[in-house]
Amino acid sequence: MTTIGPLYDKKCICPLCTAHFTTKKMRSRFIKAKGFDSDFFPFYEEHNPTLYYVNVCPLCGFAYSDEAEIRLKEAEKAILIKNISSNWVPQNFGETRTIGDSIKTYKLAAYAGILRNDRHIAIAGLYIRLAWLYRLLEDRNEETRFMQLALAQYELSYSTGDFLGTQVSELKTLYLAGELSRRTQKIEKAVKYFSKVIEQQSRTVETKIISLAKDGWHKIRELQQA
Repeated sequence: MTTIGPLYDKKCICPLCTAHFTTKKMRSRFIKAKGFDSDFFPFYEEHNPTLYYVNVCPLCGFAYSDEAEIRLKEAEKAILIKNISSNWVPQNFGETRTIGDSIKTYKLAAYAGILRNDRHIAIAGLYIRLAWLYRLLEDRNEETRFMQLALAQYELSYSTGDFLGTQVSELKTLYLAGELSRRTQKIEKAVKYFSKVIEQQSRTVETKIISLAKDGWHKIRELQQA
């Protein structure tokens, strides 16, 4: 009898060079979250699907997430080839990944996203996951650095409205801007964003985010009164 493991091979076609490749993904039956941190960092019982969120073409180095809708224009392809593919040393991220391997894939995806002017909300999602991975490694400096980078992107997403049409709502964008501000000691900014969230409590169904914003606001008040 064949034992089914947590990982399987997903077939991909690179949006940049059209190469065919496979990459590991995690079967949903093995994904068991025990809970979440206040910035939505998920605690898993054993297998962590976050490690396999990004696909990397082994031939040209183009990296992108499963959620990304990639339709590259010729001008974008030229920029990506010049800045990524021309410097790429062929390597394969399509097998079992360590946290260190996964960090490299996220950095590649973020760089590619910036080069092609992807939505701020998409780049923020990559940066916050990088912060989570560094939290697993207990690397506080790098965790903080990527929280700050994610914060900047969430703020830009909110100010430009580029979260519209994505799975990330305005309220969640505001909340994450507040929570990342709090975690990086930008207290005035955190209070501003939490207040914007709480102001919407009577006209939203996202009650969990309202509750989280209130918790964040109370943590700040407790620190100020200590």
